[in-house]
Amino acid sequence: MARKLRVSYPGVVEHIIQRGNNRQIIFANDEDMQAYVAWLKQYTKQYQVAIHAWVLMTNHVHLLCTPSTATGISTMMQSLGRMYVLYFNRRYQRTGTLWEGRFKSCLIESEAYFMQVSRYIELNPVRASMVKDPADYSWSSYQCNALGKRSSLLSEHELYMRLGRLPAARQSAYRALFATHIEGKLLNDIRQATHKGLALGSEQFKQEIETLTGLRVTEGMRGRREGWRKHVD
Repeated sequence: MARKLRVSYPGVVEHIIQRGNNRQIIFANDEDMQAYVAWLKQYTKQYQVAIHAWVLMTNHVHLLCTPSTATGISTMMQSLGRMYVLYFNRRYQRTGTLWEGRFKSCLIESEAYFMQVSRYIELNPVRASMVKDPADYSWSSYQCNALGKRSSLLSEHELYMRLGRLPAARQSAYRALFATHIEGKLLNDIRQATHKGLALGSEQFKQEIETLTGLRVTEGMRGRREGWRKHVD
């Protein structure tokens, strides 16, 4: 069966997740994470992809980003993945694959879901019981978006900039969004859309993306269509 074509469109935000094969560790220590981030910075510039939020966990990575071209994210992730596997295999004297197949991704309707997905990403260490406060985890964008830490990796999205006129006001408003966690239907919707390569947003947004790309970003109906009959020759 042919694999599903990946949907990407210039200017439309995407949520990306890439896991280690069989959920194995891909970052053994801070040095590994530093190496990954260094290449991520290099390839975001090379392929013109803006990163708005991220988190590096021990066995997977989340990114929230906007491409400038239709192929920017795919080429960025391919280049990043190859370089990091070479580094990891050499460092730990291993061979073979590191990643769990292709990275997963979904398109995001910014107005409705940008902040929700950003929160979802930066709350990963809290959901994993690694920290109680996202501010205590160094390998995410929370300290940048919420506390003003400088990072050349971060590109502030327009919706983030609307949170306040001054940086301190934006950071305060952003921190306030974390008073509640991502739970229930919203949590499931984000996970399902990313895992299945669908779009996360209104029906109008999904229809617009399908019109622009010619690709399906909604879940198809299961089973055979009404009126189907098996023909015997």
